[in-house]
Amino acid sequence: MSTVATQVPITTIVPMLTAISDRNWQQFKNLEVNFVSQYGVDVWEEVFNFRLKPALDKDSDRWLLIQKCSQGIKSVKTVA
Repeated sequence: MSTVATQVPITTIVPMLTAISDRNWQQFKNLEVNFVSQYGVDVWEEVFNFRLKPALDKDSDRWLLIQKCSQGIKSVKTVA
């Protein structure tokens, strides 16, 4: 992970986690756009993949996946 990605303050990440917890897709998208405009896409990819996504519980991770893929997925099947 890049130095910039490790120096992103937790106060920037917590509102994203809160938006996910509240199942507020629009708020998450707004925070994502603000993050990218401030830090860039490369830093967002690292923060998302190595700090934000690993912190999610199973249901939140599934909810986020469904939201991100909702344009092309009709349904998501639960696999044991």
